[in-house]
Amino acid sequence: MERVTNMVSERPVVIFSRSSCCMCHTIKTLFITELGVNAAVHEVDEIPRGREIEQALARLGCNPSVPAVFIGRELVGGTNEVMSLHLRRALVPMLKRAGAIWL
Repeated sequence: MERVTNMVSERPVVIFSRSSCCMCHTIKTLFITELGVNAAVHEVDEIPRGREIEQALARLGCNPSVPAVFIGRELVGGTNEVMSLHLRRALVPMLKRAGAIWL
């Protein structure tokens, strides 16, 4: 759990992903390409002890464990939560408050 906490403190937006996951790809595209966020992306299937990170994310309430998005060191959730925020026009203000974008 401490490793996840340390990773989440790297940048205003941190995304835990799996390289073969289509929903993870969608979330990364939204943040990086569409919104211009300089997110830290951790591919749990490509990093050492990635399985332990997935287990820690599951303990935090991520189900499925990836994608898992943290904004301002707070767990936002996965695809459903992020897309819901985006459709309600609440995601961009959240990113601004966290210092992730300056639109």
